Amino acid sequence: MGGTPAFIERQLRRREWVRVHPGVFLDHTGPPSRTQREWAALVRHPGSVLAGRSSLRADGIGAELTRRDAVELAVPHGRHLAREPGLEVVQLRDFDRVARPDATPPRLRVETALLMVAAAAGSEDAVVAVLADAVRTGATTATRLTVVLAGLRRLPRRALLLEVLADVGAGAESPLERRYLRDVERAHGLPRGERQVREVVRVVAGEPVRLVLRDVRYRPHTTLVELDGQLGHAAAADRWADLTRDLEAAVNGDASLRAGWQQVLSRCRLAVLVGRVLQSRGWTGRPTPCASVDCDVRLTGLERRAECA
Repeated sequence: MGGTPAFIERQLRRREWVRVHPGVFLDHTGPPSRTQREWAALVRHPGSVLAGRSSLRADGIGAELTRRDAVELAVPHGRHLAREPGLEVVQLRDFDRVARPDATPPRLRVETALLMVAAAAGSEDAVVAVLADAVRTGATTATRLTVVLAGLRRLPRRALLLEVLADVGAGAESPLERRYLRDVERAHGLPRGERQVREVVRVVAGEPVRLVLRDVRYRPHTTLVELDGQLGHAAAADRWADLTRDLEAAVNGDASLRAGWQQVLSRCRLAVLVGRVLQSRGWTGRPTPCASVDCDVRLTGLERRAECA
């Protein structure tokens, strides 16, 4: 929508239009929506595309942004935009390769936007959450993200991103699951479990079969580890469902071990407990101490030698 300068000034005087940027107007005087702010920024800066969380929002990925959150744009390297309130701009050397200018709205490719958001995340767990959630929901794959990351050599925290993507590719679908994989299982030499195992369950004859998802299965030792990432896990329906799955596992001969953040953060102690259960069910190995000088595995070993003496 356009018009002569006189027409535009008349619309502004009548408060039927409001100026968002020089040459960019809205045909109402209320606060602009998130989508309107993003389109206004794109029109204001032709040739730019949405970046970061703004780009992911356009693809239906990630947390919902508010009207007040900054609009993120990407432009080719060397193009400088004047600083504006509510606008964040990043220059990309490989803009032509990673941008989708023909998309509606124009935005970065999903993998590039995800990696940029993950690289800027505030904590290691937040990095995991960004990437694992996108893979879990089918927005992309760990393999595609790894391939794209190989071309983003200037991206911060590349080593961490590669490590996280390897774990996500191995089946860790949340920060809690990755911590268990890295800090409990790998760090203490436990057997490698299968992750995100889909199983059909029917315990009572005549009941319909159900598909359940097991977080970690140690198949040779008929042992499951279920990881509850919700702090408190207080919802009654969720809690009852967990108990039902544990009972069904017992009927099928599985030991079902349920652990939350408190247990996984006490990683050495949890490794001892899981190791003992696995040993009781046929594992001939034993947990190994991690790098911590006061690892419970190491202390347990010392206690055993003292008892033998």
